[in-house]
Amino acid sequence: MTFLVRVGQFGQVGRFQAENSRALEYGCRVIVQTARGLEAGEYLDAEEVHAKSLGGQSLHDGQFVRAMTTQDELLEQRLNKNKNEAITACQQLLTERKLEAVILDADQTFDGKRLYFYFSGDVSEQVDEITDALGEVYDSEINFAEFAESLTQGCGPSCGTKEGSGCGTSGCGSCSLKSACKSD
Repeated sequence: MTFLVRVGQFGQVGRFQAENSRALEYGCRVIVQTARGLEAGEYLDAEEVHAKSLGGQSLHDGQFVRAMTTQDELLEQRLNKNKNEAITACQQLLTERKLEAVILDADQTFDGKRLYFYFSGDVSEQVDEITDALGEVYDSEINFAEFAESLTQGCGPSCGTKEGSGCGTSGCGSCSLKSACKSD
């Protein structure tokens, strides 16, 4: 099944392959895997009807991961808070260095691996250096690398299957990352 999901700062609509048919409500928040990484999005529709109108062709922009959980929403709030701090830091550096670029916004992937800045005006090499430096500082302070892995892999290799090595003897119910379990 293919889901239509709106993702990214500018609300691009993409097609995301889902392994199982799920009943989702229009507008519910979801997590998808895109070329940029894990991203939060907004569910729009299942694409059964739309795929027929495309002559049976269905190109996918990524993989549907899951509907957002309460823990995901809390993480998204934290990411937005830190993203806003990065925007403020970028504005200060642009002002200090008397650069004409104006930062409009930033976009943080849900897995915390990438932070994209959007500018109006000339984006010089100096602006690129500032955003690269901020990205490194931001990543080292937040350090989402290990957490991002658990978001995509669940509690271990083969999470949610009988072969799952990270689920312990009680299965996924005992896992501290139960909400990230792929079997749910």
